[in-house]
Amino acid sequence: MNYLDIELKGINEEGKENDFKLSDFKGENIILYFYPKDDTPVCTKEANLFNEYLNKIKQFARIIGVSSDDIEEHKEFKKKYNLNFILLSDKENMLKKAIEEHHRPTSILHRATFILDKNGNIIKFWEKVDVDDHIEEIINFFEKELNI
Repeated sequence: MNYLDIELKGINEEGKENDFKLSDFKGENIILYFYPKDDTPVCTKEANLFNEYLNKIKQFARIIGVSSDDIEEHKEFKKKYNLNFILLSDKENMLKKAIEEHHRPTSILHRATFILDKNGNIIKFWEKVDVDDHIEEIINFFEKELNI
């Protein structure tokens, strides 16, 4: 299955529930980041860092966070930390499995980030993310590698 066409429930930037496919965002770069669990220390730190640098990152790409948490957990997480980007609920790990198959069949994603170009192609990935340096790595990628 093409990872761009998998439809998942999610919470948009305004906190409203919606169905999303990555193909809905063709024409935009996407930072697709997988994380284990809402409202846990490292996942919260990572989400808050994305949120803190949102204005800078929005110059380059749309941020979409993905975990297996359900919609209600996402709503609470988003509201509690005032997160201003999309969170997708991948309860059945369909998107995660499709990305793993497409990206590297032997890969098992835990905390990973993928940059998708405007056509939905994976152009950069981090399989082992250190949340302390990760936002800087992403911004550097866009500024230096893509000259954006």
